[in-house]
Amino acid sequence: MDDKKMKPKKLVCGVGNNDADYVTTKMETIGYVNGKQKQKRVWECPYFRAWTDMLNRCYDAKTQERQPTYKGCSVAEDWLTFSNFKSWMEKQDFEGKQLDKDLLFEGNKVYSSATCVFVTRAVNLFANDRGAKRGEWLIGSDWYKPAGKFRSRCCNPFTKKQEHLGLFTCELEAHQAWSKRKLELAHELAAIQTDPRVAKALIDRYSKHYIDKDLLK
Repeated sequence: MDDKKMKPKKLVCGVGNNDADYVTTKMETIGYVNGKQKQKRVWECPYFRAWTDMLNRCYDAKTQERQPTYKGCSVAEDWLTFSNFKSWMEKQDFEGKQLDKDLLFEGNKVYSSATCVFVTRAVNLFANDRGAKRGEWLIGSDWYKPAGKFRSRCCNPFTKKQEHLGLFTCELEAHQAWSKRKLELAHELAAIQTDPRVAKALIDRYSKHYIDKDLLK
């Protein structure tokens, strides 16, 4: 038996323990530049990629500069160990899907086995209402200066195009038109989901009324 001690692996993002007992990334030499090997990645374990992407979103400063919505997010203690995350992911329907932390629990900022689910890109984009980029108006509405009215629009996840829902004299009416259409699309999207949790979360989220009660006073 070799008595040499294995060199401990460097923590991923300063917090993640990569305890994989196999090669998670395979590189291939494609040439030399100034006498140094130039390599490219030819394969990466899908479990490892999902795990490192999650850690980067939560703990990498450069990633958060590009995607500030992830500031304040964290990973549950058990998921800081790769093998625990991998065991969970192996039981999920993840092929071609993205790890989501806040569809099941709106506003959630912790990645964990209790809060996360894999969703299609279409679902991820549909449920991302871009609160930080909406501006001053209620979601689904904006002031359309040429007409001097509020405009209501909603992105269709099937056509990937913005639907014009009408012009309104009241911001709340424009928002309500968006709410109605968003729920219709949520039902259509839910009908083609393979995970009943995702289907239910879509309908539940858009069954709510996005109305600021102060506007009704």
